[in-house]
Amino acid sequence: NLVVVKKSLLGKINRKVPTILDYQQHIAAGSLMNTPPVFAVYVSMLTLEWILSEGGLAEMGRRNQAKADLVYQTLDQLPLFEARVAREDRSQMNVVFFLRDPNLEKSFLDLCKNENMVGVKGYRTVGGIRVSLYNALPYSSAQAFTGLMRHFAQKNG
Repeated sequence: NLVVVKKSLLGKINRKVPTILDYQQHIAAGSLMNTPPVFAVYVSMLTLEWILSEGGLAEMGRRNQAKADLVYQTLDQLPLFEARVAREDRSQMNVVFFLRDPNLEKSFLDLCKNENMVGVKGYRTVGGIRVSLYNALPYSSAQAFTGLMRHFAQKNG
């Protein structure tokens, strides 16, 4: 961004503004009020370039819907699991569900861990299971997870 300020106006603020919005402070600091988050900006650029190279937002949306559909269809088919979120409110990104028998949750989480599927334990105040289907997660990972769900349901259902 570029800001052009008439010097005679600098310092004539008659109300308190945050330092980040005070152009006199920027000039005094040589326009470096804070260190830009260079690494975060760089990673964001790489991520956006990757999204474009993969077909853009429409393609990401299609892929994410396919992954979510697969997991939700599996949930709806297996009575051992319970998706408590109404169908019209279900997230494409984070699929939250519970085991109908809470005593089986630890066994399911242990199985996930043994299969290197980590980070699926639900939020600490809510519990249950939360599967994140982020953009970079391939469809094959959703397939592997639903396969694990089916295997667990066969053994415990």
